[in-house]
Amino acid sequence: MSSSTESAAVTADRTATPPGGESGLRRVLGVPSLVLFGLVYMVPLTVFTSYGLVTQATGGRVPLAYIVTLIAMVFTARSYGLMARAFPFAGSSYTYTQRAFGPGIGFLAGWALMLDYLFLPMLNYLVIGIYMGEAVPAVPAWVWIVASIALVTVLNVVGIVSVARTNALILAVQGVFIVVFVIMSMASITGAGSVDLLAPFAGTGDPGGFGPIMAGAAILCLSFLGFDSVSTLAEETRDPKRNVPKAIMIVTIGAGLIFILLSYVGHLVLPSHAFDNVDSAALDVMTTGGGAFLAAFFTAAYVAGCIGSALTSQASAARILFAMGRDRVLPSGFFGRVFERFGTPMLAILTVSVISLAAIFIDLGLLVEMVSFGALIAFSAVNLSVFKHYFLDEKQRSGSDVFHYLVVPIIGFLLTLWLWTSLSPRTFVVGLIWLAAGFVYLLILTRGFRRRTPMLDLTE
Repeated sequence: MSSSTESAAVTADRTATPPGGESGLRRVLGVPSLVLFGLVYMVPLTVFTSYGLVTQATGGRVPLAYIVTLIAMVFTARSYGLMARAFPFAGSSYTYTQRAFGPGIGFLAGWALMLDYLFLPMLNYLVIGIYMGEAVPAVPAWVWIVASIALVTVLNVVGIVSVARTNALILAVQGVFIVVFVIMSMASITGAGSVDLLAPFAGTGDPGGFGPIMAGAAILCLSFLGFDSVSTLAEETRDPKRNVPKAIMIVTIGAGLIFILLSYVGHLVLPSHAFDNVDSAALDVMTTGGGAFLAAFFTAAYVAGCIGSALTSQASAARILFAMGRDRVLPSGFFGRVFERFGTPMLAILTVSVISLAAIFIDLGLLVEMVSFGALIAFSAVNLSVFKHYFLDEKQRSGSDVFHYLVVPIIGFLLTLWLWTSLSPRTFVVGLIWLAAGFVYLLILTRGFRRRTPMLDLTE
């Protein structure tokens, strides 16, 4: 989308005011902007966010774990596309699940999704602090975290079009780095003599077996959250019933192939999983593959990517809160407001910023696992929603409908359920506490289910 087209869309295209008096979101995004949003949200270099953790968990078989995750995500991405076609509105799995199963189940799906979306901006700020702390030891990591939160918040308050424009530059920087990384790594590998091209799939044997692969694949689900974020922008997309499903599938497959390639090359360069610091293991890979230059280039490109991901993840998190606020599941006067000057849910954006300050003290391993926990619950719910909405409620059961609305979503559900049960025990403890808190809040909201949970008004 050109800048002039975007400006015209911002000026002329405003959605009607929904009940309650708040102005609606503006339809300014097309497929290229959605794909760009999703790719930047996922961060092509996000493969290195949990690289050390997953390398140790899988015994050096990160590419194989990514293949398993990609297979599951393709089925789930199809389900998101189908539900976005039926309900092209903000709210993602919250909207889809409540329309398929009712407001109570929809609320719990939205609650799980909030765990995912509130923690992902925090994850970006944390890794910015980690890598900038390594690059500039004289400046404490928390300073980088706070500065990043402030910058991202201002950009998001200004509006979604400014986010889309910033994304283009950030993605270009990462693209250049990926090319340089692959070229320098291949030169390094070639100069080292004989190379086992199957080593990234065979691993070191410590640990062995398929169980560790599933555990690693479950963590890697956080890498694929970009296709989910695309669905949250349905109310800001032109022709969302066609464009959102298309963008979701493009983002999922494209990013998955990038992740597999980068992790494969990384393990060829450094087949060991003994790192100086497991949280910043990528620096060991870069130094081995291209020395100080590649390590510095990686830090710059990766931090830029994290800023871009923070921009988009904070935007998506704010729109989840906006959808639930407009629904009056959360206080509508606070979360359900869109400010006329910028056309953005400013108070919801500020809420995400305050929560993200927890990045100053939270553990990277736990944060990564919790993002995956919330994501897999949401993914499972959307797969089931396709089956419920199309196959059971709409009774679309003839010919290819059985494949699209029964076979595909059930396979997607079983795969995401398998990944979910592969997460660590501590993840379940924290995650189930979060879900229990959501259930208690739902009891309070409905006065012990004596009142109906409010549903999202889909009128534009």
